[in-house]
Amino acid sequence: MLDNLLLGFDALMTPMALFAVTIGVIGGVVIGSLPGLTSTMGVALLIPLTFSMPPEAGLAMLGGIYLASTYSGSISAIILNIPGTPAAVATLLDGHPMSKRGETTRALALATFGSSIGGLLSVIALLLLAPPLAEFSLKFGSPEYFLLAVFGITVIASLSAGAMSKGLIAGAMGLLLSTIGSHPLTGELRFTFGQPSLYDGIPMVVSLIGLYSIPEVISMMSGKTTLVAQTGISGDRGPFSYLGEVLRRKFNILRSSLIGIIVGIIPGVGCSVGGFLSYDAAKRAAHNKEEFGNGAPDGVIASETANNAVTGGTLIPLLTLGIPGNPVTAVLLGGLMIHGLRPGADLFTLNAGITYGFMLSLLLANILFVPVGLIFARYCAKVITVPREILAPCILAFAVIGSYSIRGSVEDILIMLAVGIIGFGFNFFAVPRAPLVLGLVLGTLAEGELARSLALVSGNVPAFLMQLVTRPICIVLLILCAFALYQGVVQHRRNSHMLDS
Repeated sequence: MLDNLLLGFDALMTPMALFAVTIGVIGGVVIGSLPGLTSTMGVALLIPLTFSMPPEAGLAMLGGIYLASTYSGSISAIILNIPGTPAAVATLLDGHPMSKRGETTRALALATFGSSIGGLLSVIALLLLAPPLAEFSLKFGSPEYFLLAVFGITVIASLSAGAMSKGLIAGAMGLLLSTIGSHPLTGELRFTFGQPSLYDGIPMVVSLIGLYSIPEVISMMSGKTTLVAQTGISGDRGPFSYLGEVLRRKFNILRSSLIGIIVGIIPGVGCSVGGFLSYDAAKRAAHNKEEFGNGAPDGVIASETANNAVTGGTLIPLLTLGIPGNPVTAVLLGGLMIHGLRPGADLFTLNAGITYGFMLSLLLANILFVPVGLIFARYCAKVITVPREILAPCILAFAVIGSYSIRGSVEDILIMLAVGIIGFGFNFFAVPRAPLVLGLVLGTLAEGELARSLALVSGNVPAFLMQLVTRPICIVLLILCAFALYQGVVQHRRNSHMLDS
């Protein structure tokens, strides 16, 4: 192990590799902070640039883009209430309220340091625990994946504790929207109305752009802007003064990192789910549950720590088994093969220098995006001083460009606007938007795994139900689902009682 680390360190400590990881981090910060430009797009666009590079330098650049773009989605989420990437959806629940009350620098610093620590811990897990953790992920079959998705959906109860009925309606709408498109097994088209743009369902990034950007634009143009007053930033402390605040929340950091790593090693789940599950866990453990959703620092730290901890977790099954955990790692798998590297035992023996150099470059990237991100965010924060008559059209333009850039489809712009109108309706009637996002993200996963589970037992529903109560991991997940629902109902009753009194 030590010899391999030394080989990796030698591979990383070359001018080309160090330059590549720096460029990757800078590019990732810019890409992630712009709504519509995803981590997957950034990695895919820059793979051709790595053709002429040594493998360790090319992989270092791609890893830097992946980690930095996952973090930097929080910048626009906090400042503009628009998640730059799907991973930052949970962050805006408390990050933007903190910005609205003049704590923009604090929120950005908490997100940055939390992301860095979560990413560092996940890379350490990747270095030390890759083979056993990858083997554990193989124990998940379709029933386990289905219940994992259901467990994620139960978080809706916690996110809606202040308005349970409205939250459940939003979650149900998200689940309904997730059924648009072709059936995951049979390919049968549902609710597409003959529109080819809907055959693959509603694009996640396009829907996020519409759901969070259009209501902001309408609010700004109607004079009900949600941006903080210009005077709210001037007295804010420097960002590095908040590092101690993050470190004092060590239990939140460790819990969120663990959740993120576990979610990461399970293929197909994603950073957004890790952020929501960690946010929910932090809310349950907090004494001040009523602050969550209104600018709780623990909420920002939990979600950002977890979604960056997912990044290291997703690389565990990729490097050991060749199983990509999400779309970004699927593109990274292509990057590995372009350089003649195949996942498996040989990657850690015959190509140990390149592999461990890549993993050490991830440690460096998680440290490097702190100063890069804070410098970039400092200038991004000045956006809130721009008059809304200028800012609103700019946001709308970015929303249109971002939606079109995903698939090069004009229809996606129309989908974005339609979802944006729904988001504005949610704002008008004070319906939370996060449950809709969660339902949309997890509905597809739940439906697909349910269909596969039933197919494996030839449609025998009793046999499927028997699997849910006899498989050990399923039993654990069922208990977690019941506990999450119970906690959500108890919190809702407590909030209702406080309002009545």
